[in-house]
Amino acid sequence: MSLPKIIKDNITIPVIGSPLFIISNPKLVVEQCKAGIVGSFPALNARPAEKLDEWLTTIKQELAAYKEQNPDAKVAPFAVNQIVHPSNDRLEHDMAACVKHKVPIIITSLHAPTEVVKAAHSYGGLVFHDVTNVKHAKKALSVGVDGLILVAAGAGGHAGTTNPFALLTEIRQFYDGTIILAGSITRGNHVLSAEVMGADLAYMGTRFIATHEANADEAYKQMVVDSTASDVIYSNLFTGVHGNYLRGSIENVGLDPDNLVESDKSKMKVGSKGSAKGKAWKDVWGAGQGVGNITAISSTADVVSQLRDEYAEARNKLSTAR
Repeated sequence: MSLPKIIKDNITIPVIGSPLFIISNPKLVVEQCKAGIVGSFPALNARPAEKLDEWLTTIKQELAAYKEQNPDAKVAPFAVNQIVHPSNDRLEHDMAACVKHKVPIIITSLHAPTEVVKAAHSYGGLVFHDVTNVKHAKKALSVGVDGLILVAAGAGGHAGTTNPFALLTEIRQFYDGTIILAGSITRGNHVLSAEVMGADLAYMGTRFIATHEANADEAYKQMVVDSTASDVIYSNLFTGVHGNYLRGSIENVGLDPDNLVESDKSKMKVGSKGSAKGKAWKDVWGAGQGVGNITAISSTADVVSQLRDEYAEARNKLSTAR
C-alpha cells in the first residue's frame, strides 16, 4: 500500500471528503482540511469560471492562516475535481487556474486524464482518478495517474455496481499504489475496514451533505437524515450516467422512482453547457446507500471528530481481541 507524504503527514484520519456537485464550497473544504481530512470540490461549482481563481485563493489563504495560528495542527491538503468529458469546455481554463495555484491534488472523472496528468505533474501535483471497473483502472494507470478512486456499489453520485471486496481485490492484483475506496462509508470503523481490505484512504461524500457548511438545501440535508438505503435509487435518467439518488427527491419532481426511463451518456453536459439550476442537478438529490447511518445535521468539525473516535475505538477493539 502507498500513501503520498503530503497526505500521510497531514491527516488525522485516512479520509478524503469527496467532491459534491453544487454542495462542496470553500467553507466546507476549509473545515474538512482543518479537521485533518482532505477536502475537495468540483471546479464546476465555481460559477462563472472566473470565480475558481477566487475560490482557490480563499482556500489557500484560510488554511495558511489557520496553520500559522495552530502550528502543531495537522492541516490536510485540498483537492479539485475536474470532469474530463468532451462537453466540459471549461477544462483547459480550470486546469490553468489549478496550475497557477499549484493545487495539491486533482481528482479526475470519466475519461482518462492524459493532459490533466501532464499539467498537474508540471508542478508536483497528484492526480487521483475515479474508476468503477478494472478496465478503466488500467486505462487510467496507463496515462500516469498517481492513485485510483474505486467507486464501488452503494456510493453516492456516479457509482459503479461492483462489490468493493471484489473490485479492490482484483485491482490490488496488479496495482500497489494509492487506492481510495468509495461506497457507503459513513463511520470510523468503515474507514478502518477499508484499510484492512487493502485501501489507503476512504472516500466519503454523503456523510458531509448533512453538515452546516455544505451548500445544500436544508430539505436535502434533512432528507439525508431521514432516509435509509432502501430510499436510494440507481438510475442514468438524470445525467446519462448511472448514479444513486434519493427516492423522495425524485417523487418531489413528479416522477415515479420505480419506473424511470433509461437515458444514455450523450445526454451528459458539463462545463458551461451544464446547468446548476436544472432539475437533473438541483432538484433531484444524490446520496449513497450509507444514508441510514446519518442521524443528524452537524458541523463538519463534529463529523470528523466522531469519525476519529469511531476509528480509534475500532482499532482498539481489534488490538484487544488478539
